[in-house]
Order: sequence, then structure tokens, then C-alpha cells
Amino acid sequence: MLDASLEVRSAVVYATFIVALVFLPVLTMGGIGGRLFSPLALSFLFATLASLLVALTVTPALCLAFLGKSKPHTEPRYLGALKRMHRQAMLGVSRAPRLTIGIVALMVAGAAATIPFFGGEFLPEFREGHLVLHQAAVPGTSLEHSIEMGKRVTAELLKDKRIISVAQQAGRAELGEDTFGPNYSEMHVELAEMEGEEAEMFMAEIRKPLLQFPGLTFKVMPFLVERMEETLSGATAEVVVALRGGDLDVLDRAAESVRRVMLQVRGAADVTVESQDGAPELVARLRHDRVATFGFTPAEVLETVETSFQGAEVGQVFEGNRVSDVTVLLPAAQRRNAESLGDLLLTSAAGARVPLRELADVFLADSRSVIVHENAQRRQQVTCNVAGRDSASFLKELKRRVAAEAKLPPGVYPTYGGSAEAQRDTRRELLVHSALAGAGILLLLGMVLRSGRNVLLVLANLPFALVGGALAVFAGGGLLSVGSLVGFVTLFGLSMRNSIMLISHYEHLVIKEGCAWNLDTALRGASERLVPILMTALVTALGLMPLALGGGSAGGEIEGPMAIVILGGLITSTTLNLLVLPVLALRYARFADGAGEG
Repeated sequence: MLDASLEVRSAVVYATFIVALVFLPVLTMGGIGGRLFSPLALSFLFATLASLLVALTVTPALCLAFLGKSKPHTEPRYLGALKRMHRQAMLGVSRAPRLTIGIVALMVAGAAATIPFFGGEFLPEFREGHLVLHQAAVPGTSLEHSIEMGKRVTAELLKDKRIISVAQQAGRAELGEDTFGPNYSEMHVELAEMEGEEAEMFMAEIRKPLLQFPGLTFKVMPFLVERMEETLSGATAEVVVALRGGDLDVLDRAAESVRRVMLQVRGAADVTVESQDGAPELVARLRHDRVATFGFTPAEVLETVETSFQGAEVGQVFEGNRVSDVTVLLPAAQRRNAESLGDLLLTSAAGARVPLRELADVFLADSRSVIVHENAQRRQQVTCNVAGRDSASFLKELKRRVAAEAKLPPGVYPTYGGSAEAQRDTRRELLVHSALAGAGILLLLGMVLRSGRNVLLVLANLPFALVGGALAVFAGGGLLSVGSLVGFVTLFGLSMRNSIMLISHYEHLVIKEGCAWNLDTALRGASERLVPILMTALVTALGLMPLALGGGSAGGEIEGPMAIVILGGLITSTTLNLLVLPVLALRYARFADGAGEG
């Protein structure tokens, strides 16, 4: 019992530490990706370390207690048959090692060649059963008209039996967080339960009835995706093109040019320019000579206008223990009548009463309700969602076409944001942190194997895993999400554990038991590690199966792609680890005395 525990102790400890290091890139992820996957990585890491402690202490004691008095027995028939099949397969592979290595190399090259053609997405389609539809009319539209148009949109949407209810939210509270104008409203759309292909078809069809409302622009997004997109870029859209400059008119022309280009890119939906002009503005431009003639100061005139429209507190009324403020302002009817502003009477210090039109030019003009600044510059944004294709390829094409076709004035430059840009940043972050973790893994492998060739043999299982992972991504639609990337990182750690177990057992057979390193020893070592490797892969696969099967349902959108990648990679890495790795080890492995223990 002691000898058996000592044989696997070093391999188990180092393999567990390697798996822990593999999760370092996931733990150090920032932004929304880190918030989504760090808890999962922490749970897996703590569970793995706890299982190591149990395997080194509790498991040997339990084996001694329950198996120490058991009588010798033969292994079950199914295990014997499985080992015979495995041995025959290995003999067949060992007869043509060059052909086997060549076939595997072609498989790995083919899998690696498909990765650049995969699409990319940051956030999956959430099946939360609730959509937020943003409805925007031209600036200056009244609240009453927005509500009336919302009723028509609601009636049209409810013709679809898959929509349960539609609720419109228009206007805003006095101290509300949202500062939208009356031309803007939100529609909360409650959906019937849908899954899989039906849900995807609905998301593609819901925009069709909205096309019959000219003059209105719409954005349709699930609630959670909208909140995440707003956190990423400050805009409720998947793709954001921000233009910065100093002149609003120049920025408007640049935004219109980018908007036209964006509309021509396949997959663009809900294209919107953020800050639009055209909002009505009532202007009172002082004539300073007239102001001085009638004995006024500019400040007095402007304060009177401000008091008339915004009110001014002039006193308080006490009724028992209640105190009420007294505010002076024009009646609501006069404040809504633009022509009445010129009739506003002002009283000078000398007692002269003069209408405002004698002191200022009063007229209506077009303006904008919002002027956005960022980094001390004025900013204009063009946003859109992506439908019918992945956001990564859409953003790549958009950047290329904007650079070639959009006529941007001097001093105006675009920057890109949204989930597509966040997905690219997350991928770069994972690669950098994976490289750092890889350096630590190489150090641990060097400590446990003490042979450069044997370290390379262990690392050979990574391409084996890549084949299955790439096939799984292809079968799932060819989209590399953040969940898929995390799946690849996890997969490489799990696959290396099995390689370490096999190579370290070969070292034990050669160094401790004195076996000659030949075909018989390679067959024996692979056969003795067949059951542990299969059990490790099978237990992992069974644990991930619910996540993989539930990836298309509500709640499984994030971890589903990760589980599918791990399952696909485990199949190929386990198969090739048991059949091809022994052949590679037989040709290239070198075992020296003292190499495998530590």
C-alpha cells in the first residue's frame, strides 16, 4: 500500500499544481469576463486542492482499512476485454509509427488551420425571456406623441403569439437616473418560453414588424445583455464607433458618413446616431444697447427669464408645524407657448415696465438636447447591434470599410468599443496570462520529469486536445466566445494531467522496477494506466455533461460553450494519449536513474 501511494504521489501532486496554474489566466481576467468566470475557476481550484489533500491522506487510509484484508481476485471480465482491445489497437499503431504520427500531425494542422476562420462573440444570446425595445423619435417629439406611437407599436407586437405582454415606459421622474427626452421611450417585452432554434428565429423576426414605423428607430436587446453592453462602453449596443473633435457640425457630418458605411455592412441592425440635432430651442438673444437704454443689466434680464421658466423660491408659509416653500414662475400654459415669451414684462430699478421683445430678439431655433464630452473633447457616437453573423468578423469588416470609405474630416478620428472590442481584449489578456502560466507549468514539468524530451512528450497532448476542442467549436456553430476560450485553457490543464500520469509510470517501470525500455514495457505501462486515465476523463465528462446539454437553455449560455469545448477535447486527447503517446514515448523518451521521483 505504501509503495503504491509513493509511486503516484509525485505525479499526482505536480499534476494538480499544474491544473491549478492553468486556472491562473481565468482568475486574473478583468471586466465582465472575470466576473462571470472567476467564481467558477475559484470553485474548481479549491475543489482540486481539497481532492489532492484527500488523495494523499484519507484515500490510502481507507484503502488500507477496507482492502487490506481482501483476498486476491481477478479483475472483472469487461476490464480484461477492454485491456485486450487496447493492447491490440496499440500493437496496430506501433507497426506503422511514421504513418500514425503523420496522420496525427495532419489532424492537428487541420484543427489549427480552422481556428482563424472561427467567428467571435463576447456575450452569447441569453434566453431570459425578456427583451428591452428602445424606441426613439426625432428630437422635439412630444411625450403625448411618443406614447401614442408606443401604443401602435405595442398593438403590432402583440399580434405575435410568442409575445405575452408589452409595457411602455415614457418620460422620466424629476430625479430619475435616465435623462432621456420625451422623444425616447422603452418597451419591456415579455416572451413565452422558447428554446433553441425557435428562440433564434424569433430574435431574427422581431425587427420585421418594426420596419413599418418610419421616423422611429429601435434597438432590441435582452435585458442582461443591455446592462452588460452599457457597462462595457456606456452605450446599449454591441458595436460602438465614437468620433471625437471640436466642432459639432463637423462631427455630425462624420457620424452620418460612418452611419452610411455601417448600414452597408452585412449584419448591421438598429443603426443609431447618439446625439441628434433638431430639438426645438427658444432663444432670447439680448440687444445690449436696448438693455442699457431702458436701465437694465444683462444679469437682471436673464434672471427674470430663468425665474419665469424654472421658478425661484421667494418665501415660506408656516401652518402649524408644516413649512411650505413659495415659488414664483409663469403658469404652465404660458411656459409652453413660445410666442408669449416676448410679452414677458420686466421692471427696471426705476420702475419702468418693458416687454422682453424690446430688450432681446426672441425666436425659435434648432438645437440638440445632449452634447457629450469625453477626454476634454466633444464626442458623437454611431452604434448598432449585430444580427445574423458574429460580432468579431462584423467589427473587422466595419473597421476596414470605415477606413476606406468613410470621409472623415481632419481632426476627427474613430475609436471602437462594445462587446466585439471587449472580446478581442479578453482574448489578448487570456493569451498573455496563459503564457505566464505556461512558464510556470514548464518549470513544474522540468522538476517532476527532469528530461527535456519527456517534457515535450507531455506537452504533445495539448495538440491532441486542440483537435477535439476545435471540432467541438465547429459543431457548435463556429463561434469562439469567452466561454470557449476558458474551455480551451481548462482543457489543456486536464489533458496534461493524464500525460504526466502515463510518462511518470513509464519512469517508475524503468527506474524502480528495472524494466527494459522496449515495446513490451510501453504496452504494459499503457495498459496499467488505462483504467485510471479513462476514469479521470469519464468522471470529468459526466460532470460537464449537464452544462453541455443545457447550453441552449436559460442559465446555460455562459458555461455551455466551455463545457462543449472540454468534452470534445477530452475525447481526442484521451484517445490519442492512450494510443499515440506510447508510440511517441517509445521512439523519443529517455529515462535516467532518479528522473521520475521527487
